[in-house]
Amino acid sequence: MLYYLFEYLEKQFQFPGATLFSFITFRAALAMILSLLISTIYGKRIIRFLLKQQVGETIRDLGLDGQKEKAGTPTMGGIIIILATLIPVFLLAKLENIYIILLIVTTFWMGAIGFLDDYIKKFKNDKEGLKGRFKVLGQVGLGIIVGATLYFHQDVTMKEKLPVAEQEVLLAENPNISPSKLFKKEVKSTKTTIPFVKGNEIDYAKVLTWINPNLEKYAWIIFILVTIFIITAVSNGANLTDGIDGLAAGTSAIIVLTLGIFAWVSGNIIFSEYLNIMYIPRVEEITIYIAAFVGALIGFLWYNTFPAQVFMGDTGSLTIGGIIAVIAIAVRKEWLIPVLCGIFLAENLSVVMQVSWFKYTKKKHGEGRRIFKMSPLHHHYQKSGYHESKIVTRFWIVGILLAILSIVTLKIR
Repeated sequence: MLYYLFEYLEKQFQFPGATLFSFITFRAALAMILSLLISTIYGKRIIRFLLKQQVGETIRDLGLDGQKEKAGTPTMGGIIIILATLIPVFLLAKLENIYIILLIVTTFWMGAIGFLDDYIKKFKNDKEGLKGRFKVLGQVGLGIIVGATLYFHQDVTMKEKLPVAEQEVLLAENPNISPSKLFKKEVKSTKTTIPFVKGNEIDYAKVLTWINPNLEKYAWIIFILVTIFIITAVSNGANLTDGIDGLAAGTSAIIVLTLGIFAWVSGNIIFSEYLNIMYIPRVEEITIYIAAFVGALIGFLWYNTFPAQVFMGDTGSLTIGGIIAVIAIAVRKEWLIPVLCGIFLAENLSVVMQVSWFKYTKKKHGEGRRIFKMSPLHHHYQKSGYHESKIVTRFWIVGILLAILSIVTLKIR
């Protein structure tokens, strides 16, 4: 809203300083500062409100050190993250931008699923919360909306660089030529990025056209299925990671900040040309949302680091996972998720491996056996005697290393 106000003031009155709001970097910095202030200042008030409503966490006895002391800590703290993200976005982002619209829809959608799950657990005295099939149904529904929108919407396009020979001719004629002249026109495309591969692009349509060239018109089915899978996997991964103080919020902040770098360079034609990466018009506006989201996560950590004063609950963890997935798909870096979201992947795999091995050994030997002392993975380290603060810090360090490795893929192919 402020963006439109200052745009009007600049056009009509040449208001001093109004042009600053046309710069992505200025609005992103402002969004991060504002979200930090909202999450830290008003976060305390929200925590008090949750305590007043007796929205305390019910802790299952898993035999972990310090577990009983956490009973009664308010949950549903994801509300802090959601509010601290959306308020700056509504104030500073271009609200007609399709990517911003999708992220707002994702936030409300996944936030509602998570809130319903937390509400059932607390106020309906059902420890299982929302049934798993309904969670998956909600994730699939969002995947269909996001996938269909990104595939069919006219503003979701990309630009490819001209062939090298044509670029050389243009540069020979004019060495100072604008980078935009080295790109083709905007087109709809199902191409995406594959990390660590030379010519690091793949087209989802080719999954079908190698069977029959006439099947290209059905590429939207493949794209939507991939979108559904990624949203479901990442949101569940974030949900499983939210098990000890500060783990999910900290690792998510690292992931989202990295995606912010990808969004900014992918939406900037100069950097896209220099790095020889896919140029995605209008995607740079996501940077505003990402800045607000990172600020909200860091502000939430103020109260969530050990010993936590509030837990994010499924209201926060499912929302975080959904947002990360949609951003990655929008900037066409979804195949980088196994690297960038390696912490989420490890947590997911630890649960799958544990459950599968237990069932297999029980069927074969009559007694279930375990790979880990407890899953998800962070609980295995707790059972091994590590303090949760040390586990969280080391997971953050691994997350930073994975983020650096992900950024390196911009040049290493």
